[in-house]
Parts: sequence; structure tokens; C-alpha cells
Amino acid sequence: MKYSNFGSIASIQTTLNLTNVFLLLGSNLEDPGKQLQIARELIANKVGALVQCSAVYWSAPWGNEDQPAFLNQVIQLSIAYSSDDLLHRLLFIEQEMGRQRLVKWGSRIIDIDILYYGQEIIAQSHLKIPHAEIANRRFVLIPLQEIAPDFLHPVLNVSTTVLLERCEDKLEVKII
Repeated sequence: MKYSNFGSIASIQTTLNLTNVFLLLGSNLEDPGKQLQIARELIANKVGALVQCSAVYWSAPWGNEDQPAFLNQVIQLSIAYSSDDLLHRLLFIEQEMGRQRLVKWGSRIIDIDILYYGQEIIAQSHLKIPHAEIANRRFVLIPLQEIAPDFLHPVLNVSTTVLLERCEDKLEVKII
């Protein structure tokens, strides 16, 4: 399913119940800082109003170390539609920005991961929420802790702060 015109997000959000969503943005190609900015703008225009944005963080590559370092950021937004609809909208934005899925954990112009969709637990073949690796990745937990330190992981039932304290990942992550 492709979306090219999402209509008026503001008018939809004022009439329906809103769900708080946390997304992780990441890029390590073609001026990653600019790619994060473009992704934020597209998300704000085509997905929903941004509630909060963490700082941007530099992080060593995870999973495949033979690539440039990443810039990452966590954003929070409120939306009035399903998790499947959210996924389709985000995949459309990645495609619009030129994302190519060539190598697992490889370099990318943009990566947009759904971390949380409210407190929902979703286990479908094409969508797992909360994101399965939140607790194992400092590059996710550090910016998430900045904007949502007390948010409870709906499966592990502990806060972002506790997840960060328990995280065994030792890769470098620093604010830029």
C-alpha cells in the first residue's frame, strides 16, 4: 500500500483518540544530520505532529561494524490511526528518501523504527512492537531516556532508565 496524500493530519487528530508513539531515526549516509531533519519534516507532514525530539546522537555502528558511524534520534508523536497504517506511512517515507534494503544492519540513508505504539504489544509477522531490541541497544536507550525516562516497557514492565542501567551494550554513543 502506498500513500502519496495523507490528508489533513491535524483535522483527523482532533476528532479521534490519540496514541503516543516513539520512533527511532537513524542515518549514516549522505549527510546524516540532514537526512534526520528531512525525515522529521516528512513525519510531521505525513504522519503526525511531533510532541518531543531527543538530541541527535553519534553512535558506533551496531551489528555490522564495517560502515560509517550513525546519527540517531528518538522522536515522540501522537497519532490517530492503527499501527499497520503507521508502518505503511513510515515505509513510504523511507522509500521516498531513497532507502534501499541491501544488507542487514548495513549503511542506510534513513531508518525509521517503531519503538513503542502506546502500551500495545503487537506480534505479527510484519510488525513487532515494542521493538525487539530496545533493551539491548544504547543508541536507542540513551535518546529515549532523554525524552521518556519513566516510560514503562509494556513487556518488561520497567522504565527506560532501568533498561539503560541494565543494558550490556558497550558501543559508544555521544550527544552531538
